[in-house]
Amino acid sequence: MAKITMREAISQALWEEMEHDPSVFILGEEVGVWGGTYAVTKGFYDHFGAERIRDTPIAENAIIGAAIGAALTGKRPVAELMTINFAFSAMDYIVNQAPKLHYMFGGQFFVPLVIRAVGGGGRQLGATHSQTPDAIFAHFPGLKVVSPGTPEDAKGLLKTAIRSNDPVLFLEHATMYQVRGEVPEGEYLIPMGKSKVQRQGKDVTIVTYAKGLELSLKAADQLAGDGIEAEIVDLRTLRPLDMEPVIESFKRTNRAVIVEEGWRSYGVGSEISARIYEQAFDYVDAPILRVAQKEVPLPYNRTLEQAALPQVADILNAVKEVLR
Repeated sequence: MAKITMREAISQALWEEMEHDPSVFILGEEVGVWGGTYAVTKGFYDHFGAERIRDTPIAENAIIGAAIGAALTGKRPVAELMTINFAFSAMDYIVNQAPKLHYMFGGQFFVPLVIRAVGGGGRQLGATHSQTPDAIFAHFPGLKVVSPGTPEDAKGLLKTAIRSNDPVLFLEHATMYQVRGEVPEGEYLIPMGKSKVQRQGKDVTIVTYAKGLELSLKAADQLAGDGIEAEIVDLRTLRPLDMEPVIESFKRTNRAVIVEEGWRSYGVGSEISARIYEQAFDYVDAPILRVAQKEVPLPYNRTLEQAALPQVADILNAVKEVLR
């Protein structure tokens, strides 16, 4: 398998799906001539042309509204938002229109729409450009929410999302475009709604996704030096949420730490811990701990920003606490 970056994996998925299906097209700010804010669509405009790679005004409401209309009439749009923070400008379309149209019209319409958006902190973009509001969007039935942590999953899940007849919010972490990993060559798809055990272990279950996976794998390497074997379950998709591998792992380890970059209150970790308590209470040997971002708007200053974001040391401390 080729070892490529997350950026290359996402780009490959888009290119292959556009070659596979002429109804797929991309729209968003600077996706064409500029090649995308993070260079994901570099070269697409010259190859596919202006009809299928559409530069738009800086108007998220218009981007998503146009994409929904195109999806309803037989196209498969991939709408790029420069950052998930700008999705709030199109909130009505994203959570109140796209996810509900199929249901409200009794299955007569489909909305095969993918919204790609960059989220997360760590790039010194300030409080209004560095949020991780994943849990907000995962709250709404009808909207699938995908957030991969490896290049392999990014490519396979994006291809699946584009072929899906449901609206999908595809979240990409701003600091992970250069992360490298092995990606199978040729045609392959990864089903949405399937969590994956990314590392085997017997002492503690770490549940995470996206950037949290990168941090958790680093923490697990250090824990192994102390004789602690951590099992890491990568959620990959937040809706639909697959808890089966999480529960199976927890029943073996009896301890869990949940790692996310979003804020701790009302977050993904809250949902995961509640479900573990509901479905595996008899297996609990220690309180479930959550590692998350500090409850502040993310600072611009790099030192303060890193202090607010979850770090490997936070995961190590949490694991050692549940094992105490």
